[in-house]
Amino acid sequence: MPKKGANIALSSYDDIFSTEESREAATREQIQKIPISELHPFEGHPFRVVDDEAMTRTMESISQFGVISPLLARPDPDGGYEIISGHRRHHAAQLVGLETLPVIVREMDDDEAIIAMVDSNLQRETILPSERAWAYKMKLDAIKHQGARTDLTSVQVAQKLPGKTSRQLLGEQVGQSPDQIRRYIRLTELIPELLDMVDEKKIALNPAVELSYLSKDEQTQFLEAMDYAQATPSLSQAQRLKKQSQEGGCSMDFMRSTMNEEKKGDPDRVVFKAEDLRKYFPRSYTPQQMEKTIIRLLEQWQRKKQKQQDQML
Repeated sequence: MPKKGANIALSSYDDIFSTEESREAATREQIQKIPISELHPFEGHPFRVVDDEAMTRTMESISQFGVISPLLARPDPDGGYEIISGHRRHHAAQLVGLETLPVIVREMDDDEAIIAMVDSNLQRETILPSERAWAYKMKLDAIKHQGARTDLTSVQVAQKLPGKTSRQLLGEQVGQSPDQIRRYIRLTELIPELLDMVDEKKIALNPAVELSYLSKDEQTQFLEAMDYAQATPSLSQAQRLKKQSQEGGCSMDFMRSTMNEEKKGDPDRVVFKAEDLRKYFPRSYTPQQMEKTIIRLLEQWQRKKQKQQDQML
């Protein structure tokens, strides 16, 4: 018999009659309908959301079937929800005119959110070098931060073996060598104009990595040097520019003379110096535009010559 005045804990009606399955369901994450106006992009999200052909297909799918796969978001202390995964679906739904979206809301700290955001977006078919560079940098910093904490039990920390660096761990997760991870992250040291040229395949990855060791001022001057020579750097040229910068500074004169060099190529190929051709083209023309224009003019000349020969027969 209980003592008089003792506290007696009574189970609620729901606790008594609920099944184990229903109690587990109550603890699982639920898909919620969240107003689209309360969802905003992840701060520092490195992956671009553009209105391209793929976005058009996503809009068409959403118009026909709705958003089938829910977004992942976390509560924002300042209000609303920060999107972790689903930025393209969110943008497409806005364009289509949806008012709500299915969302899984999960409590996550900054490091967990960054890792989840990067992992979900690295599954895309097409990823620009700049996107990969910033994503690797963000995730590497998060892994390092987690490794320095003792209050986390994430998979990433649990997998970290003694003697294995964060870069090696990241490389294993994304299928890249640690050195390739380093090269991509170096791209984040480029000024935006040069990084855009890497995305546009005007500058190759390895020369771009070497250029990242130039100071920001030197990189800005290098844009002028490329425009002057109407050429982009080879790996050898970029390496010499890096060496010159590290040995005491890379002047505009050195950049121009380096970029104005003739690159080694096919011995049967006819090469014109950019300075000889520039007077025939607007300064805004890239080497590719100049080449296409010359080929088009030569083709026109060839057709005209063939027509004259035919008339003589």
